[in-house]
Amino acid sequence: MNALRQANDRLDSSVSGFIRRLQVERGAGRMIVLLILSFGLFAILRPNVFLSLDNLQNLGMATPEIGILALAMSVAMLTGGIDLSVVGIMDAATISMSMTYDALHQSMGAGADNMWPLLIVLALAVGLLAGFINGLLIAYTGITPILATLGTMQIFNGLGIVATGGRVLYSYPPALANLGQIAIAGVPFIFFIFVVVAVIIGIVINRTATGRRITLQGANAVASRYSGINSRRALMTTYVTTGLLAGVAAVVVVMRNPIASADYGTSYTLLVIVIAVLGGTNPNGGFATVLGVVFAALTLQIVSSGFTVMRLSQYLYTIAQGAILVIIMIIDQLDFGRLWKQRRLTQGKPPVDNAASPLQQAAQ
Repeated sequence: MNALRQANDRLDSSVSGFIRRLQVERGAGRMIVLLILSFGLFAILRPNVFLSLDNLQNLGMATPEIGILALAMSVAMLTGGIDLSVVGIMDAATISMSMTYDALHQSMGAGADNMWPLLIVLALAVGLLAGFINGLLIAYTGITPILATLGTMQIFNGLGIVATGGRVLYSYPPALANLGQIAIAGVPFIFFIFVVVAVIIGIVINRTATGRRITLQGANAVASRYSGINSRRALMTTYVTTGLLAGVAAVVVVMRNPIASADYGTSYTLLVIVIAVLGGTNPNGGFATVLGVVFAALTLQIVSSGFTVMRLSQYLYTIAQGAILVIIMIIDQLDFGRLWKQRRLTQGKPPVDNAASPLQQAAQ
């Protein structure tokens, strides 16, 4: 009997540990499954179009800007907040690049084409400044992140419209567009930028003291404060980082499609929230998986490309996004570890004797 009980205990421990690992890694794991299923489905339905080199390269070109913005959103959610202004920051950075290049071209002529590194620095600086403003509002004035970034989103969009007059800008140095067309072993160069950014963010979150402070801030703000963590500094770091990532996304946008407007990517805000959550980011803070966000970005881009090659409406793609999110959220709400434990306890209970005890019979 003792041997049997020990064997059952070991089984319970193994299964519970396995379930815990699945829950920790569910963001990346489930997105790998969805990525394989979605890719396989469209490859079977329209192999000649979907598996063509042009379509696969388009996938690699379209994913980075969405993926980098989703990483920014994931970092904000890690603290239990959100950054609704990331798309507005990206647009502000692209507009700044275009208007600066146009001014340089008017004063320097063809020499302005060699100033493209300065434009990249400018985009990153705009992102840092916008993120710094968000950080001040959230960390030092105590405004709720969703309201603070909603307000700055409107400000950035309004400034973009005023600066451009509602026009689309096309003034960029050819070198940036040429960089966006480079492919290494058939993989677009900008996709490698996305991978490098994801690796850096993953290292910062999981391997540095700054990442641990940000994670603890989202897991339990009160406990982190009593642990000696400077909450204001953690929040400032978070939103400066999201602003910087939005600046990087602006550079990728210019490399891929050298245009700028105040309403570029208007549908991206909800999309990057969906990607962040699908990738395993806890909207309440305290947990995020960078690898899961990367796979989620790839998966939704595959679904979008598949709907395009199948000549399906983009409205149906929007419905598919929502359906995938709802299904994943339902799965997340199921505590498989608790269900397994209850099942084992139920199996281990002695049979219930329905016969009344002597005291119960006397009472009757």
